[in-house]
Amino acid sequence: MTPAELSRTVLRAVRRAVDDGELDAAVCAAGEERIVVERPRAGGQGDYATNVALQLARPAGRPPRQVAEILSRRLGESPGIDGVVVTGPGFLNFRLSESASASASGALVAEILSAGERYGFVEAGAEAASSGQQVVQLHAPNEVRALVVMDSVARLLRSQGVVVRTSCAGRPRPEWVDVLGVHVDASGSDPVDVNVRPVPAPSDPLPLGRDAARWALLHPAGHDRPRIGDDEHEHLAQRESNPLFRVRYAHARTHALTHNAADLGFTGDPTGTADPTGRTEDVPGQEDLVAALADHPRILRAAAAQHAPDRLARHLVGVADTFMASLCPAVLPQGEEKPSAAHRSRLALAEAVGTVLAGGLTLLGIDAPEHL
Repeated sequence: MTPAELSRTVLRAVRRAVDDGELDAAVCAAGEERIVVERPRAGGQGDYATNVALQLARPAGRPPRQVAEILSRRLGESPGIDGVVVTGPGFLNFRLSESASASASGALVAEILSAGERYGFVEAGAEAASSGQQVVQLHAPNEVRALVVMDSVARLLRSQGVVVRTSCAGRPRPEWVDVLGVHVDASGSDPVDVNVRPVPAPSDPLPLGRDAARWALLHPAGHDRPRIGDDEHEHLAQRESNPLFRVRYAHARTHALTHNAADLGFTGDPTGTADPTGRTEDVPGQEDLVAALADHPRILRAAAAQHAPDRLARHLVGVADTFMASLCPAVLPQGEEKPSAAHRSRLALAEAVGTVLAGGLTLLGIDAPEHL
């Protein structure tokens, strides 16, 4: 059961509660909006969670926790759900059955591979533009870090279906455009919705080149001073102390695993259908890796809403580190071992990791090479 399938299950529970007279019909219109199901945050329980009860409380005219209790009784009867727990002010936490959990992991990987680097995107940009949706105006001072951050924020907002226009207080230096890939729609001081003003770069990042310079400017939070000029070599070093290297190395490893698996005569299979029993074996840390991939759409939404590309950068480091420590060594058969359903499933998961890393780096304006 995937998050999308769980969302539909929750919507059906809302409709049943309305049909049974336990919730006002007004909640149906609110419920028709996208119901977000994601991995539980700190303090949550189970495999997935949703805040739909908090969204429906006002139209229902009831406290959020009461709405959650009404929905939990119906959701607990749904196939594939072992239990539902209400936490906090009214969060619904789902515990999936073992078979549903395994199915959800495979379906998630299949979803990522199908969506490609656009996994987590909201396909609403063209529709929103044609419907006359208000354009979000981003404005930045004519300073290199502000422009790089604004460029990435614009990419993140567009990935979430937002129509964005950017402006700068003055004309950016040509090398910022040519080397760092900064794009600004206009210069001047028109009325704006969002002023992008991170702590300025302490020195010129251009000697680092596009990828390392953008990472050095984007990885720290906007209120933190980027480390440029302290030790330029740390941003270019191909070693574990460099987080950008770890992310790009993990991405390159996923491609190497695909090529090596092809040499051994097998390909990835996210659903486990290559094995009639459907059984695969997880490796330690694999569940955390799947959870991080499932969390990617939420990270994109949060990074866009908070105008914080550093959140995405840190998420990519976490995905890369978890992949290298858990799944990467177990994807290919060892010694005389033959490729099994577990290897095919792990390879598909590794390819999903590569897809998420590549898509995230692209939103930061950074290249994701297949070879390092």
